[in-house]
Amino acid sequence: MSRMYRYRLPPWCRHWLYVLEKATVPICIYQLIRTLIFPTTIDVFLLGLCIGLYLAFRFKWI
Repeated sequence: MSRMYRYRLPPWCRHWLYVLEKATVPICIYQLIRTLIFPTTIDVFLLGLCIGLYLAFRFKWI
């Protein structure tokens, strides 16, 4: 199997991938603050999803 290679993507898709990569940290921080203030199941799930997405970008899995 081949690894996902982001430069094979169309330019518009690559652009949105870069935008999402840069916006991940502020969204994670906002979600962490929201989870600390109003801890619901959905907030904890969304925080885990945000952290997972950040780690995927950090380790170049996406």
